[in-house]
Amino acid sequence: MLQYFCCSGMVKTANWEGKMFFEEYFIVFPEGDVQEVSGRLPFNTLVDMNGNVLDLPLPTNKMIAFRVARIKTNENKGSNETLHFLELVSAEELLPYVKSGRAVANDSW
Repeated sequence: MLQYFCCSGMVKTANWEGKMFFEEYFIVFPEGDVQEVSGRLPFNTLVDMNGNVLDLPLPTNKMIAFRVARIKTNENKGSNETLHFLELVSAEELLPYVKSGRAVANDSW
């Protein structure tokens, strides 16, 4: 089995019979907007607005972050479509993930 990435970040797999199989990954924002991402995201992971996993500890809680709240895979003939549903994480919820002494209170924004 051969796997390679195309320019849009989709994983294309060709099996020994030469048939193509597409695996597409998307993030779904709380408002319903959809954006393609390069790969599968783990459940309950913190990500930024582009679907990149955030490195912990965070530099500050004064940032826009989302949590992967649900994952749904639609299996079609010749392709799989994985949807990662995101939820917005508040500044208070980010406090445990911040380096000590770097947190910013909400009232100081």
